[in-house]
Amino acid sequence: MDRARTAQFERVVRDYESAVGNYLRRRLYPLSAGDLDDLVAETFTIVWRRFDALPLDAELPWIIGVARNVLRNAQRSRHRRSTYEGAVTPRGHTPSPEDIVVADARLRHALESLRADEREILLLHEWDGLAVAEVARVIGVSPDAAAVRLSRVRSRFRASYDSWGDS
Repeated sequence: MDRARTAQFERVVRDYESAVGNYLRRRLYPLSAGDLDDLVAETFTIVWRRFDALPLDAELPWIIGVARNVLRNAQRSRHRRSTYEGAVTPRGHTPSPEDIVVADARLRHALESLRADEREILLLHEWDGLAVAEVARVIGVSPDAAAVRLSRVRSRFRASYDSWGDS
């Protein structure tokens, strides 16, 4: 193994492990909190295997994109297993701080009114703190397209939030 490459990888893990863990934790359900470390480890295993593809100007968005795919695969696996086993919710699921915030009915309603892809854009920007260009990298669109989508999603979110309880 090349020592310089190993040192670079260790720096990447130090710099981004916390952000990746937070990203995954916020989207973990229906997986359990016990799955989090495995998902982070799997994310960085893939980053190591594809380290030469890591864009130096957009490390975090690229790694979040890897984590996003790892999480989706794990959730699909969990869904298939739970469907087969007849289980509906995971045992021992501990709500994340974001789950508690979303316990606010008005906020939950506004988030649920968005499509999954819209919600992802909003949460990447607002909860994960990614800049619009970084969101664009994660979801695979141009920065201009991400900015337009984010603007539209914010408008829909606001309208839904403001209209809650009017019916």
